[in-house]
Amino acid sequence: METPAEYDDIRCYEAKDLKATFDALLADEQFCGILQQLFPEMAFEQLKAGIYSCKEVIDFQEKFIYTYIDKLMSKVSLGYDLNCEKIENKRKAYTFISNHRDIVLDPALLAMLLIKNGFSTTQEIAIGDNLLIYPWIKHFVRLNKAFIVQRSLGLREMLAASKKMSSYMHFVIREKQNPIWIAQREGRAKDSNDKTAEAVLKMVAMGGTGTPLGNLKEMNIVPMSLSYEYDPCDYLKAQEFQLKRDNADFKKSKQDDLLNMQTGIFGFKGHVHFAMGTPINDWLDELEDAPKGEFFGEIALRMDREIYRNYRLFPGNYVAADLLRGNADHASHYSADEKNHFEKYLSGQLAKIIIPNKDEAFLRERILEMYANPVFNHESVL
Repeated sequence: METPAEYDDIRCYEAKDLKATFDALLADEQFCGILQQLFPEMAFEQLKAGIYSCKEVIDFQEKFIYTYIDKLMSKVSLGYDLNCEKIENKRKAYTFISNHRDIVLDPALLAMLLIKNGFSTTQEIAIGDNLLIYPWIKHFVRLNKAFIVQRSLGLREMLAASKKMSSYMHFVIREKQNPIWIAQREGRAKDSNDKTAEAVLKMVAMGGTGTPLGNLKEMNIVPMSLSYEYDPCDYLKAQEFQLKRDNADFKKSKQDDLLNMQTGIFGFKGHVHFAMGTPINDWLDELEDAPKGEFFGEIALRMDREIYRNYRLFPGNYVAADLLRGNADHASHYSADEKNHFEKYLSGQLAKIIIPNKDEAFLRERILEMYANPVFNHESVL
């Protein structure tokens, strides 16, 4: 199904766009250099011919993206999996709203896991325009089924852009019958205290033609939990906390964003687990008579509980919780060796931070919070 022209500036690329997109990417010197680094065993002309042979987006994803990521994950992880037992109909188009650890790998791994677990297709992905720091990145993500969240706008323009994006998302679910992935809030929760933003739910509800409840039901929302045993960017997040603490005007540069993306992709992650929770349509009608001012807040709260309930917690999470609180309340969840291993890991990550006036105690606490908060949130819903 062809997407209406009104969405041309934000939609993901389709089969009709492939030739022009490949032309633009293969004319970009930086992209070509990266491509050759990723596939050193293939001659450039062979790569080029393989890319142009792709007639559908899924062809490009399976031949190049998923082949590479699967090989990469065998080196930088201990495996990745998906629990989707709460999803009865895998051919239905769902909107997966999840916590967020890595803007590149979160949706890429989910797409691969959907195919491996019998879903009918890969999902479209919401990605902020602030991350599209080079022209080739914008082409590349839209080639991989990303649609653009426009963030660098004034208030009035932002409202119009949100309505347009919501309308597009409803079109994707209703007409294209394609699943969607969107993060539960703008940007990562750098302390891993994951909370669904009411603004995200309000945006999703804008695009339909019915009531807010009806519009949300149309989107078939599923809360989803992402659990990384190790976050390769933990030290970069801690560093950013101190830089912002010491300088209220601090803002990350394009180079900082690129470093975060590279570190997230190529850094060691340990085990990675995705878990789909109960679709909210199972209980959404219970809120039909909720006060207008509480409606979205109550949905966000219930979604958070589902996300927390479905975390997979690792020994390092429990070690961090005890180190942060200065007790041994979770000692039954880890061995002495596992505790020593995590403390060694923590010291290694802290050593990577090289900034003026490095506050070791502050930085250590920030990293511990990143690993401990999932434990505290999970325990809050038991």
